Amino acid sequence: MSVEMILKGRLWVLTENGQLFSDIDTDMIYHNAHLAVTDIDKMGQYAFGNLEGYKDFADKAQPGDLVLAGDNFGSGSSRQHAVDCFKALGVQAVIARSFGAIYKRNAINSGFPIIELPGLPDDLFSQFEIAELNLEGGNLNAGDNRYQGNPMSEVARDIYLAGGLFQYAERM
Repeated sequence: MSVEMILKGRLWVLTENGQLFSDIDTDMIYHNAHLAVTDIDKMGQYAFGNLEGYKDFADKAQPGDLVLAGDNFGSGSSRQHAVDCFKALGVQAVIARSFGAIYKRNAINSGFPIIELPGLPDDLFSQFEIAELNLEGGNLNAGDNRYQGNPMSEVARDIYLAGGLFQYAERM
């Protein structure tokens, strides 16, 4: 399996009232009504099923997409489903101003890339434009728009390159 450090894909810009959508909790990402689903491949169909304005995300998402949101993405419970549903759909990464601490740890442990772009303006990127995300550099580019965020940490990078925490541990 080839692992890329520069990701290119269609950008889902999650907005609410003209602002980047903030405080998207794990129940909005993956509703607790579907927690009995344990097959990761089947989790994708429920992604954002409880997020107003994006309930059709799972039907419209394409492998290779990137998701962009505001502050505190993935706050709330520790449900791993909220990370795995994106992996099931082939979403390459989630980009946000900040992440809930547990979500951030779950994503890193799963080898799922997340990049923080603190201070990101609400109107810099457009829905569905093709964007390039450099995980090592922490920058997001699309058209004439460029934004520098926080690069992936060395530990997160190593776990990502290994394919997840368990695979990383096996290599140690």
